[in-house]
Amino acid sequence: MLYLVGFLLLLGVILYWLSGLQRRSSGLPAGRIIYSDHSEWGKIETPLYDPTFNLTGKPDYMIESSDGIIPVEVKSSRLKTAPYDSHIYQLAAYCLLIEQTFSIRPEYGILNYLNKDIAVDYTTQLEQSVIDTIREMRSLSRRRNIDRSHESVNRCRGCGFNSICEQALN
Repeated sequence: MLYLVGFLLLLGVILYWLSGLQRRSSGLPAGRIIYSDHSEWGKIETPLYDPTFNLTGKPDYMIESSDGIIPVEVKSSRLKTAPYDSHIYQLAAYCLLIEQTFSIRPEYGILNYLNKDIAVDYTTQLEQSVIDTIREMRSLSRRRNIDRSHESVNRCRGCGFNSICEQALN
């Protein structure tokens, strides 16, 4: 009986250690997952919405930790030198949505690449830059003649303006 108790205790310690390794390798910070946009985990969460900027988004994860709420965006590519500006702006938009939805300002967000995790500080300068970009995009979307800025047929098909674009590639 004593051997069984010792074996179960050892097994528990090993499983706890392995779960910590798996958590660290996932790129998620320590804390409780309060939002996940992955269908294999169950029901899909409702998107975050900010009526002020008419902005909707679904971060891959939101972690509640001692640092507050941290958005995590998982990228399927490797980080070469530095994150794309579009990745930083996407993460900053999630920070804006979290602040508007929960009245809690994230200090930072995490971009999780296959080979590296990058913490991006959510500064007032980054916030203002995202707001300015949203306003500029809204202004441009009201125009009818927007020149396309790519040559990729697949990217063109996936564009939200494809059905009304006079320069569609498909």
